[in-house]
Amino acid sequence: MEYKEETRICQNCKLKFIIEPDDFLFYEKISISAKYKIPAPTWCSECRFQRRCLFRNERKLFRNVDGVTGNPILALFPPEAKFPIYEDSYWFSDNWDPFSYGIDFDRSKPFLFQLHELSLKVPHRQLDATNMVKSDYSGNADNLKNCYLIFNASTDEDSAYGNAIDFCKNCFDNSHITSSERCYESFWLNKCFDTHFSSQCDECVSVYFSKNCTGCSNCFGCVNLRNKSYCYFNEQLSKEKYNEKIKSLNISKWSNLKEIKEKANNFWLNFPVKYTQGVKNYNCLGEYISNSKNVRNSYLIRGGEDLKYVHYSQTPGSKDCFDATVSGYNSEQIYESMTCGWNSSQVRFSFECWDGGIDFEYSMFCGKKANHIFGSVSVNSGDYVILNKKYNKEEFYKLRDEIRKHMNDMPYIDSKGRVYKYGEFFPPEFSPFAYNDTITPEQFPLSKEEILSYGANWYEVPKNEYTVSINSINISDDIIDVSDDILKEIISCDKCKRAYKIIPNELQFLRYSKLPIPRYCVDCRHKERISQRNKSKLYKRQCCCSGDHSSNSKYSNTIEHSHGKEKCQNEFDTSYSPERPEIVYCEKCYQQEVY
Repeated sequence: MEYKEETRICQNCKLKFIIEPDDFLFYEKISISAKYKIPAPTWCSECRFQRRCLFRNERKLFRNVDGVTGNPILALFPPEAKFPIYEDSYWFSDNWDPFSYGIDFDRSKPFLFQLHELSLKVPHRQLDATNMVKSDYSGNADNLKNCYLIFNASTDEDSAYGNAIDFCKNCFDNSHITSSERCYESFWLNKCFDTHFSSQCDECVSVYFSKNCTGCSNCFGCVNLRNKSYCYFNEQLSKEKYNEKIKSLNISKWSNLKEIKEKANNFWLNFPVKYTQGVKNYNCLGEYISNSKNVRNSYLIRGGEDLKYVHYSQTPGSKDCFDATVSGYNSEQIYESMTCGWNSSQVRFSFECWDGGIDFEYSMFCGKKANHIFGSVSVNSGDYVILNKKYNKEEFYKLRDEIRKHMNDMPYIDSKGRVYKYGEFFPPEFSPFAYNDTITPEQFPLSKEEILSYGANWYEVPKNEYTVSINSINISDDIIDVSDDILKEIISCDKCKRAYKIIPNELQFLRYSKLPIPRYCVDCRHKERISQRNKSKLYKRQCCCSGDHSSNSKYSNTIEHSHGKEKCQNEFDTSYSPERPEIVYCEKCYQQEVY
C-alpha cells in the first residue's frame, strides 16, 4: 500500500504535526494482528516524548518499605506510588507468584483503568539493578562493582556520582561517558583517561577543561583540536612550558578552579561548533548520535540503525524502533515505550519491559522468559498472559483482539479529557513518579502549576534533612590541606543548602588527581553537568560562516572555504536555538576548520 504524508492536530498541545509515509510503513510493519493494526498517533512526537519521560526516574532514591519484611529500604519509587516494593533479588525469585494477582477482563470498564488498578497491587522492583557487587546505592543499572550513586549505567567499577556511565572505571561525577577511566566532572566522553571538566571528547589522555577534542593528550582549556599535545587554550607549548604553566594554576584549590572553569567556557564560545554532535554516522538527524545509520529525529544514540523519534539509546544495538525512550542492546521493533529492549523485540506501549522476551503490549516490568504478554505487570516467565492471567494460545489471541476493540469502543479518558484508544501510551496520571522527580524537566521544564495543569503527578515528598556539621565555605581551599576528618562531616551545599558527604574512595580520587573538595551537593553537580547538554528540540538555521569569518566576527577561518568570500548558504536542523551564543557551522565548513 502506498501512503501519503498527513497533517493532524495533536490531542495534547493542539498544534499541527506531520505523519510521514515511512511512519505509516513502520506502524504496518509492527502490527502483529491483521485485524487491529497499530494506528497512527494522536499526539505529536514532542508530546509523545514528554509523556514517556514521565515514567523514568533515573537517579533519585526514596525511603520506602520492603513489602515482604516491612523493613525500611531505599527504592526508585516513593511511598506515594502506592504499590508494594520488593527487594530486587526477592522480586526475581520464585518466592512469590505474579499470576496470583491475575484478574479477568471486565467489559464494563475501560481496559487501561483495569490495568492501572492491577499495577497498584502487584509488587514492583526496588532499584532495577542486576549483578551488583557492593553497589547498593545505585539503580537502573547492571554489572556494577564498588559503585555509589551511579544510575542508568552498565559494567562500571570503583565509580560514583554519575548517570549514563558504561564500561568505566574509577570515574566520579560524570554524565554520558563510555569506556573511560579516571575521569572527573565531564560530559560525553568516549575512551578517555584522566580527563576532567571536559565535554564531547574522544580518545583523550590528561585533558582538562576542553571541548570537542579527539586524540589529544596533555591539553588544557582547548577546543576543536585533533591529535594535539601540550596545548594551553589552543596555544602550542613545549612540554616543559606546558607543565610549568599547569603547575602554576594550582587547580588543587577550589578558588582557582572556579575561575578557570569560567575562562574555559567563555573561550569555547569563540570557536565554531558543528550543527550536530556526532561522529561516524550515515543519514542521521538529531543530537548526540554516533556510529549510527538511518537515525532520524533522535537524541543520545550510540550504534543505532533505522530509528526515528528515539531518545537515550546509548547502549549500542537498537534497530528498527520508533518512539522509544531509554533502550538499547539488541532492541528491535520497540514502539511508544519507555525503558524497554535489551534482547527484547516487538514491544509496544509498555514500560520497563526488558532483558529478554518477545511481543509485549501495554505491560510493565515484564521480560526475561516471558513472551506474548498483554496488559500485565511483573511477569517474567510464561507465555500468553493478559492481566496477569495465563491463557492458551488461541484464547490469548481472541481475547487480545477483543480488548483492542473494547479500547476503541470504551476508551480511557484522563482528567484533562484526553482520549486513550488502542495505540496510545499510558496517561501522565498513571506515572508512579512526580513530574519533577523524572527526567522530564531536563527537556520540558515546567512550574508546579503548569505540571498540575498538564495532568501529571506532583508529590510534596518530605525531604529528610540531616544536621549539617560544616558549611562548604569552611572547607580547606586546597585538597592538600584536607584531612581524613572530612569523611565525618555533613556538608551544606553552597548552592541549595542541602546536605552531602564525601566518601572515602572519592577523597582518595581527589587527592590522587590533585582536585579540590566539591562545594556543591550531588544533585547540584549533576544539574551543572547536564546544563552542558543540548536539549532534543531541533531548529531550522543557516550556517554561521560568513566567508572568511563567523557571522558574529569572533572567529576567523583558517582557510578559504568552498563558498569563498560569500556567506555559506547551507541550512540544517540543529539543537542550537537561534538565541544561543555559539557559532554554528554546517558539516562542510566545520570540517574545513577542524579536521
